[in-house]
Amino acid sequence: MNHGPARPELRGLVAEFENEEAIVEATQKTVDAGYHHIETYTPYPLDELLDIQHLHKNKVALVILIGGLTGCAVGFFMQWFASVIHYPINVGGRPLNSWPAFIPVMFECTVLFASFAALIGMMVMNKLPRPNHPLFDIERFRHATQDRFFLCIEAEDPYFEKDATRQFLEELNPHEVNEVEA
Repeated sequence: MNHGPARPELRGLVAEFENEEAIVEATQKTVDAGYHHIETYTPYPLDELLDIQHLHKNKVALVILIGGLTGCAVGFFMQWFASVIHYPINVGGRPLNSWPAFIPVMFECTVLFASFAALIGMMVMNKLPRPNHPLFDIERFRHATQDRFFLCIEAEDPYFEKDATRQFLEELNPHEVNEVEA
């Protein structure tokens, strides 16, 4: 039984600020208030926001290292299996497992796997592909790449409560506060 149109789910609240000092101060107060699931959108990078949100540490390098080591191991195993198990040929009395000859292929497999790990890891960590983000539905958000600064507190944050969070954001003196529907 249909009871009318479904009410859109709330993704979060977004506040618009006019300058970088305001967004930096608002982000600091938001983090100090205990919110963790926040995003800031600015027309250019602000190192202060990276420090406040602790975004300098990421796992991309670890993912690339694991991919590279996996590629190196796969390259070695592939050649070892072919030389020792599958098709052993004794040339000049050298050992079947002559690993120095495996180095070029191991290197190429390391680079290949590391680059794939970087690409896939970046896409997974950035939650891509995302052809349309709900923030794009907010009319004023198009200014995020021009001259405005936005702070979004996501509804999945444990401290998020619609009315209390809206009041908190309004106390930060933004230009405007909007709801982001999922």
